[in-house]
Amino acid sequence: MIQKRKLGNTDLFVAPITFGCNVFGWTADEKTSFDLLDAFTSSGFNFLDTADIYAKWATGVGGESETIIGKWTKLRNNRDKVIIATKVGMVDAAGKVNISKSYIVKAVEESLIRLQTDYIDLYQTHKDDLSIPVEETLEAHQQLIKAGKVRWIGASNFSPARLIASLEASKKYNLPRYETFQPLYNLYDREVFEKELEPICLENNISVINFYSLASGFLTGKYRTKADLTKSVRGGNRGETYLNEKLFRILKALDAVSAKYNSTPGSIAVAWLLARPSVTAPIASATNLIQLKELLKSTEIKLSVEDINLLNKASAWES
Repeated sequence: MIQKRKLGNTDLFVAPITFGCNVFGWTADEKTSFDLLDAFTSSGFNFLDTADIYAKWATGVGGESETIIGKWTKLRNNRDKVIIATKVGMVDAAGKVNISKSYIVKAVEESLIRLQTDYIDLYQTHKDDLSIPVEETLEAHQQLIKAGKVRWIGASNFSPARLIASLEASKKYNLPRYETFQPLYNLYDREVFEKELEPICLENNISVINFYSLASGFLTGKYRTKADLTKSVRGGNRGETYLNEKLFRILKALDAVSAKYNSTPGSIAVAWLLARPSVTAPIASATNLIQLKELLKSTEIKLSVEDINLLNKASAWES
């Protein structure tokens, strides 16, 4: 039985892996996406993360991921069985970040149509815009919650200062507050979150649903040389970021620990995240059923203190 975790102060309980639906309409076509969603939910998992922009970078349009999810829930008649999180504001029609009230109340309608639903469980401010007062964005969310179109809200890609300002505005003006936060966080990318954002989330009971949990696949161990970068689109795009001595040190530790658990580096990397007190449900993607099975197995692994310490040391950011 999978133990579900509560998101912040909400009434939403999620299995401890969030399926990153950014691959839908990009590296996973509609049929593959349906197969992945069927396997994910039949294994007892229920949390899907998407955004109105997915997969604009591949198609030039955007909304493909939401459309696939909407078709799938309609065909399976299971909308009430899944928790859908989507995001708003990364790119408007002019190609700019837009989290103004007027834009959000318009964009949500388009997401609802694509998702073929009349409510969104978790609506997230995708990226911050310093020119928009935090109160304005929260007022937009309040309007959507009152209308029954959104149940709860979250934030992504905020600076510590703006996250704190948003929380203070929620208290001061009796506005809804961000119950979840999406940071970049994984065994390789630790410093910014752990130094600046994790304390805020822990202090305010904000659930962390971090993205790039496997560092664009580099923590699975499939990219170990420059020649390996041709294995996928993501590898080629991010090779310069991750392919270095730090990664090799982390992979050595992941190899050692995964051997002990008869597992894989990717499963151990996610199990390490699940052991963090601040992390509720790491976001990770899969484009085939083998990858998905490996990802879900991470929830069955309980790392020992010794193994966590080994991984912490290999990935340490402290100077």
